[in-house]
Amino acid sequence: MLKFIINRLLLTIPILIGVSLVTFIIVRNIPGDPVHTMLGMDRRTTPEQIANIRKSYGLDQPLPVQYGKWLFHIVQGDLGNSLRTRRPLTTELALRLPVTAELTIIASIIAAIPALAFGILAALKRNSSLDWSATAVTLLGVSIPNFLLATLLVLVFSFKLRWLPPLGYVPFKEDPLANLKSMILPALSLGLPLAAVLMRFTRSAVLEVLGQEYVRVARAKGLPQMRVLFRHVLPNAGIPILTIIGIQTASLLGGTVIIEQIFGLPGVGKYIYDAISNRDYPVVQSVTLVIATIFVLVSLLVDILYAVLDPRLRTR
Repeated sequence: MLKFIINRLLLTIPILIGVSLVTFIIVRNIPGDPVHTMLGMDRRTTPEQIANIRKSYGLDQPLPVQYGKWLFHIVQGDLGNSLRTRRPLTTELALRLPVTAELTIIASIIAAIPALAFGILAALKRNSSLDWSATAVTLLGVSIPNFLLATLLVLVFSFKLRWLPPLGYVPFKEDPLANLKSMILPALSLGLPLAAVLMRFTRSAVLEVLGQEYVRVARAKGLPQMRVLFRHVLPNAGIPILTIIGIQTASLLGGTVIIEQIFGLPGVGKYIYDAISNRDYPVVQSVTLVIATIFVLVSLLVDILYAVLDPRLRTR
């Protein structure tokens, strides 16, 4: 098992280097000049002053030099400073990452619990009204973009029913109930499309196991339906389901960029959205790398759990 974990950790190094390189290149090709964006419409700034500002931020150096210096600081644990605020990114992330983590966790709970339950029931009652209804809901869920779903939820629950606030964020320490209310609509916007994907995948995985020979043999022996389900079906169907849950949960971090902007949540997604608009290179580069690292670590955790459930993988 230790060798398996070490091999997976070593594989993450080239992945993160590739992500950092691609992010650096893409960010540098965003139209616009970060210095001009910082200065705004101030026409009094001379070209010499602009050149000095660019030099003070190291933007006048060749791109390979800029990338090398940034990567060197990243390895040392220094994410850099924002071009606009000059605040350390570690401080900013410490304030914003808990908001995004809370949103992701609530969205994952909203997605996983009903998806697993209805996916299993749809597989057990194949071609029934429940199965057809679950399939229709799944197709609807994967067809609606989360930003459109967020708009519809705000119109219904905020403006029509007036049950939940449309915007804003209340820290959990200040008011737990208000915090939950401010998180429900964003979490639903992220979690419902994910629930549709998980439900469809769970149904397919359970159906595949139900068709296996050992399940038919267990039923032929007269074993109770629930024992067959929990002893033979779910343990084997759970391995691919666990994989898709891990990957899809990690991918929620990317969906927070739009959702946090729509609902005005002060999380990492909104932070990187504003940084892209302001051409704040260090923020976009470092935050993207942090998100990629979290994604890779979640994938690594899923691989480890996969190996625990399936010992055959440990020898690979």
